[in-house]
Amino acid sequence: MTKVLVIEDEELIRESILNLLDESGFTAIGAEDGEKGVQLAKEFVPDLILCDVRMPKLDGYEVLRVLRSDPITGTITFIFLTADSNKNVRQQGEILGANGYLAKPFTSAELLEAIATYL
Repeated sequence: MTKVLVIEDEELIRESILNLLDESGFTAIGAEDGEKGVQLAKEFVPDLILCDVRMPKLDGYEVLRVLRSDPITGTITFIFLTADSNKNVRQQGEILGANGYLAKPFTSAELLEAIATYL
């Protein structure tokens, strides 16, 4: 079963994504901030990470930097989730090695399609 880690500080969004993933047959866990997300990524070693860009403690960019520098988590597929439509956000993610980017708000179908595309 495909394991997905959702790192999102907005509880309603995180829980909605986790429910969708559970209903769609994924094993999914959530983290409320970047620090917890890094910890869970190292413990859970998911197949895919969905990560918000703007979060407290560690932002999404720092989460990606930390995970890419670790041989255990360095190759995990990583998709940024963000409401920020600024082109620089996407470019920064690409420079750091993100696999994809999904703009908020997104539909359930768009999220599942992005996951299928990057896995």
